[in-house]
Amino acid sequence: MAETPAGREAGHQPGDVRRKGSFILGGLSSGHGVFHWVNHSFMVMLPEVRDTFEISSLQVGAISSTREIAGGVIALPGGVVTDLLRRHWGAVLAVCMAVFGVGWLVMGLAPFYPLLLVGMAMVAISSSIWHLPGVAALSHHFSHRRGFALSIHGIGGSAGDVLGPVLTGFLLGVLTWQGIIAIYAAVPLFLTFLVLWAFRDIGRSSDGASETLGVRTQMGQSWSLLRNVRLWGITLVAGLRGMAFISLITFLPLYLEDVVELSQGRRGLYFALPMLVGMVFTPVMGYLSDRLGRKLVLVPGMIFLSSLALLLALFGEGVALPVIIGLMGLFLYSDQPILMAAALDIVRAGVAGTTLGVLSFSRFGMAAVSPFIAGALYDADKTYPFFYVAGLFALATLLLLTVPLGSGNQTADPAPGDRLGDRVAR
Repeated sequence: MAETPAGREAGHQPGDVRRKGSFILGGLSSGHGVFHWVNHSFMVMLPEVRDTFEISSLQVGAISSTREIAGGVIALPGGVVTDLLRRHWGAVLAVCMAVFGVGWLVMGLAPFYPLLLVGMAMVAISSSIWHLPGVAALSHHFSHRRGFALSIHGIGGSAGDVLGPVLTGFLLGVLTWQGIIAIYAAVPLFLTFLVLWAFRDIGRSSDGASETLGVRTQMGQSWSLLRNVRLWGITLVAGLRGMAFISLITFLPLYLEDVVELSQGRRGLYFALPMLVGMVFTPVMGYLSDRLGRKLVLVPGMIFLSSLALLLALFGEGVALPVIIGLMGLFLYSDQPILMAAALDIVRAGVAGTTLGVLSFSRFGMAAVSPFIAGALYDADKTYPFFYVAGLFALATLLLLTVPLGSGNQTADPAPGDRLGDRVAR
């Protein structure tokens, strides 16, 4: 993968590693992994959290809904501000990492349920904002390999998804869930300073300029996004996909505990299984979407996920269970970066953050209600949430078929200064 010309930025010496494409992609992907490590580790702890606070399945769903609401509310204004503060993206990323650690400390120390929700809101806000400059930077620097670059970024998250739940499942045998969270919270707090150093000038071009549009131009282009029918189509598909995804990862651990009666260690392994498969197939799907087109990869993937969710509801025990969960990993984590790439294919680079904000706002807003629905269904029958997930994926597929997407391996007309991204991608 080609790298950026080094040593041209103000304050940088020739050969500065921070300007290399591999460093930017690797660093942002690793930071993404930290967020996913802790977030998905907490999902494995949900049965213990439920027992500690003596809450209902509906209240368990409220924990995930709080995350979706808080992340979604901040996403839209956060996207606009991200584009306006492009020269300060490094500082934004560092603050997000710090708030993420503090939020987990609040959750680990929470003596009562409402304070747990406050901590979850802090975690969600910091995680949501982190993705905006991170993904926008990758979209800019790798504009002609966007699907592949965002899939590599997704692998960083998948690595955290795999390692976190597995380790957490075994740690639950010797530590309380609060103790585990306290340990995990120290990691992002320590990494805050490293993030600030590594990404200090990530929003700048090769001549040291920030490439930020004027406020009036920025707001005009941001407003024009709301009239883009293709973008709204992608956004609705992402919203339905988000509803299915959050319901699945919220109630699968409870199902493994209540119905299958797995040990804590095996629960972590089962939960990590689709992420492990996704680590292998996510970059493959991203590459194929660049070469063959977004829709040609997304449509079969969502049909496949809908079918597997239905099989999980019907045959979710015994030897079939790990097979079905593992097969879900083929597409469960690869579709999201491809949907983001599809949205970024049709907009100018100067409003990438705003585009991601619109996408995240709508996705989180729709997904926020989903755990409540799945929680009520879970109380009625432990398999009903999986039927619900299957229906959501099927509906997303039908909608996607009506949305015209790009062929991949393309970008919209570049905004001034965006030639750097073209050079990096080549």
